[in-house]
Amino acid sequence: MTSYREIFPAKGLIVSCQALPHEPLHGGDTMAKMARAAVGVGAIGIRTNGVADILMIKQEVNVPVIGLIKRDIEGSEIFITPTLDEVKAIVMAGADIVALDITNREGRLAAVKPLIAWAHEMGAAVMADISTFEEGVAAEALGVDYIGTTLSGYTSYSRQAEEPDFELIRQLAETVKVPVVAEGRIWTPEDAVKAMNCGATYVVVGSAISRPQLITERYIQALNKLEG
Repeated sequence: MTSYREIFPAKGLIVSCQALPHEPLHGGDTMAKMARAAVGVGAIGIRTNGVADILMIKQEVNVPVIGLIKRDIEGSEIFITPTLDEVKAIVMAGADIVALDITNREGRLAAVKPLIAWAHEMGAAVMADISTFEEGVAAEALGVDYIGTTLSGYTSYSRQAEEPDFELIRQLAETVKVPVVAEGRIWTPEDAVKAMNCGATYVVVGSAISRPQLITERYIQALNKLEG
């Protein structure tokens, strides 16, 4: 199985460069340029969505890439790399790590076993996107290489909060042996530092860096409160 020590050289920041089809920055080489900008100032890795962006980013930067494919399946809540088809596409595009939804929904904990096995057979590592402590523990037992708090707040039964799930980060860091990746609602450098202090090995920041429409919206909302 691929060891995380062979992928990332040290603790640090991973920047999520993603734009969905309905967003202004979707398409072209925008995410590759975003990745180059992030790596140029010290990001140790990139997380990105879709074959096209994985391919372009791998050509643009020389750091590990976490790949995923978001796919809506009618009647299912699972949309982050839901099937083996997406895993194969991600690995073939050159991603070093495959991100998978490993939540306790729709029999997912059993369904991901062949996906993890295939990725490992091909030499790729696996990052579990989870929403609760119990899912993180289960993911480690399944043999994943990284556990990310990505989906905390995005499942109906997980902790709902505006701030990052620092308690989940702390619980996992104190329990599991694989690296914990703090991800989700990290909006400030102070949030990132706190996540690391809670025991995260890596911090993924996406919207606060690479989604200008959401960054702008936060400023507008703050200013509108003043007007009120």
